[in-house]
Amino acid sequence: MAGNSRLGKQNVRNMMLSLSVTVLLAGFVWLFLPHDGDRDPVLKPVDYRVELITARRAAPYPVAAPQGLSEEWKPTSVRYRGAESAHWHLGFRTPDEKYVAVEQSTEKPSTFVDRVTRGARGTGAAQDVDGRAWQKYEGERYDALVRTEDGATTVVMGSASFTRLTMMAQALGTG
Repeated sequence: MAGNSRLGKQNVRNMMLSLSVTVLLAGFVWLFLPHDGDRDPVLKPVDYRVELITARRAAPYPVAAPQGLSEEWKPTSVRYRGAESAHWHLGFRTPDEKYVAVEQSTEKPSTFVDRVTRGARGTGAAQDVDGRAWQKYEGERYDALVRTEDGATTVVMGSASFTRLTMMAQALGTG
């Protein structure tokens, strides 16, 4: 029986040594590898050109993207989901660190606008952008400018001011 007790102590000792080596190795790896995971994903710039070309080929409507915005506007997210009512999304961080996104879809306008703006409601007012009327929406989280044409609804929405939303709407082009 004395042999079993000694063997048990040796197993515990070996386990503790193994655990110590594992913890030291994990600490070393953590210390010397970059920690981009801690950054807010909205702050990581993305290149959206390939996705834009793909969306423009696949979508049943003219896909909008900004042209001529200053480099202070940082693209942060992009996706096109053809199976989801041809949904185009392009998100930006504004020069004043707010969020603005362009959303387009062939989904029923009321459903689409409610979903992407997280419940913003129409104000009944319109915003003129280069001679075109965009409907204004206000919400707890996001405000928006909304326009439906060519079989799709375009929403310029975000936490930014209506001035910034208008700037994005003015910059949108389809070609």
